Amino acid sequence: MSHYQTVMNLALVHVLVPFVLCVVFANTSLFDEVEVGLSYEHYAEKRVDYLPAFLAMPCNCVVNLGYVFIGLYWLLWPRGVRDTEPGRYMRQVFAFMAVFYAPVQWTRLAVLQRAPAVLDQWFTLPIFAWVPVWIDFIERGPVKWRGSHAAALELVSIFSYGLALLHARGFEAALACHVAIAVYKGVRVQQELGDGLTRRYLQLAVLSCAGFVLLKLLDHWLARYRLFQRLTGHFWSKVCDVLQFHFSFCFLSRLTQRTHEMAAAQHSD
Repeated sequence: MSHYQTVMNLALVHVLVPFVLCVVFANTSLFDEVEVGLSYEHYAEKRVDYLPAFLAMPCNCVVNLGYVFIGLYWLLWPRGVRDTEPGRYMRQVFAFMAVFYAPVQWTRLAVLQRAPAVLDQWFTLPIFAWVPVWIDFIERGPVKWRGSHAAALELVSIFSYGLALLHARGFEAALACHVAIAVYKGVRVQQELGDGLTRRYLQLAVLSCAGFVLLKLLDHWLARYRLFQRLTGHFWSKVCDVLQFHFSFCFLSRLTQRTHEMAAAQHSD
């Protein structure tokens, strides 16, 4: 087995194990009191009655293919950018997160049941948490970075969903903290190690993140306008989320390559 395949398998296992555990817990009574939308009225897009359940809201359903596409694209690594084995692991974990997130959201829309609705919220948190994990790897370098730190941060992120059990807006509070930390760490590492290209990627990632949040919140309000009655705010929110993934990949991958080249130049001197 090649080193490339070994790293990919390791990344897959490290995403799959917590994914399965979360699925198991979500299907218990633990989250019965969490407030989640469990009806078509939760979304502004009108149901198309003659379509099967998995396409009942066709635009909001099909847009989830974007996560699969972007995840597979970065998993297979676009040409023109070089990476080391540890950097490849960081990228592949993030890519598998994108791929696994798509069926969760699609299942939520298809069945309108509590477990996938909980998972849709829950998985958002460790995905955002991987951005600070990757930035920590960039700042420390492969020699000083420890996988145990990454595992600890991801566990804290997963457990932070417990706030949803304590307050009706607990999930929103946890998500706001995750977004704020990711943006803060991104801005800081850009100031320390970035260049003009990474600045552009960071700006586009933050803009996409703002669109992801605001368009989802304004889903029903925007539906008053004809332009947003089929391609609704929720749909465009998901488009922004896919773009957020992509530009985060661009930003973090470019920084990883840049710091590797800087370290190699210093070593040669």
